[in-house]
Amino acid sequence: MSGAGAEQSNFPTMIIPRGTEIRVNNQGQLSIRTPGNLVIQNSGNYSEIESTNGSIRIDENVIVEAVSIRAGQACFIQGTLTAWKVRAKRISLEDRAKAFIMVQESESLELARGARLVGNFANEKELFLMMGKFTAQLRELPGAADITSHTPLDARPVFTPIAAPAPAAPPPPQPAAPPPPRTDAGDHLRAAQMLIEREVARPDLSARDAEGLREVLYAIREHNVQRIANIYRSAFAEVRGGSEGLRQAYEHLDQFFAAT
Repeated sequence: MSGAGAEQSNFPTMIIPRGTEIRVNNQGQLSIRTPGNLVIQNSGNYSEIESTNGSIRIDENVIVEAVSIRAGQACFIQGTLTAWKVRAKRISLEDRAKAFIMVQESESLELARGARLVGNFANEKELFLMMGKFTAQLRELPGAADITSHTPLDARPVFTPIAAPAPAAPPPPQPAAPPPPRTDAGDHLRAAQMLIEREVARPDLSARDAEGLREVLYAIREHNVQRIANIYRSAFAEVRGGSEGLRQAYEHLDQFFAAT
């Protein structure tokens, strides 16, 4: 008995504080939510890690992958962390720590001399706009097909390209009445492009207001329908100096996506 008791004493005691929630999602990722401090000493793949009132520490030589980390106070990183979002009052990377954080929300960020931080965008919109500026470079990366849209643009209804209108058919031998005017999806997109080009050239439009409109304009010129759909509503909403031209451009884009 004494031998068995000595063997058991070599194992640490695990205490789960009152109020702690531990769940496993369909992908087998662990979620931990606790009211106090949390120290992670085992490497693993997590969905959410949250300390509502305390701090979170990732020990040295521990590798953690998580979708979301939230700490009421601080997040201390000694090992390696890969996360989509980290939210804490203070994020601290100690010496030789590595953090790959796409979006971080904190009041202060501390990096030791030997630490490494990759990512560090302020929000998802900032990340999306940055990736949009370098779509050509992303396509050149190895395996770029994996990061492009799963819905190819060719699968969408075809509209007449802006820069290359279809050639007119040869006139018939006998005069004929012109066909009735037709408004297709491409007409709405061309009209929106023309109106936005006028708006971004307005001298009274601030640089901040024009930035989002330029992103929409670039997407239209590239015929990137998926990107237009993702950004045009928020870009127009940010413009403080509205105008009749902006209203018409917005309506044309709405009608374009309604038609497609």
